[in-house]
Amino acid sequence: MTATAPRPLATRKRDTLHRLEHDVDAWVATASPNGTPYLMPLSFLWNGTHLYLATATTNPTAKNLQLNPHLQLTLGTLRDVVHITATTDPTQPTPAEAQAFATKAGFDPRPLPNYPFIRATPTKIQAWQEANELKDRTLMTNSTWRI
Repeated sequence: MTATAPRPLATRKRDTLHRLEHDVDAWVATASPNGTPYLMPLSFLWNGTHLYLATATTNPTAKNLQLNPHLQLTLGTLRDVVHITATTDPTQPTPAEAQAFATKAGFDPRPLPNYPFIRATPTKIQAWQEANELKDRTLMTNSTWRI
């Protein structure tokens, strides 16, 4: 545990947005209809409102999301975490967003017939670095920023 003061919420939001804009990959957790969890690293693109992910339709992540459109996505490290709860839908990115995804990820799913994009809409975002930030870790609830 560090002796530094917790970051103000505005600073945490700024740091969270920086991660969303600059990080390339995240851990994505889904659950099967019987509740079996599945965790997979996926590349993502943040467009300021939504995250776009892409994975093969045969992957357990895609199969799980077809039946249960909820996921959790985590960025960062153990001591600098951004944790996102989101709902998903099959809305495709604009051509510019799809190109930005390909450039950022170093992988272009568009030519692959079984690699659709998945749009994730954050409903809750939490961010913390140390135990002293746990109390006020929630930055977004019900898809609305607290600050």
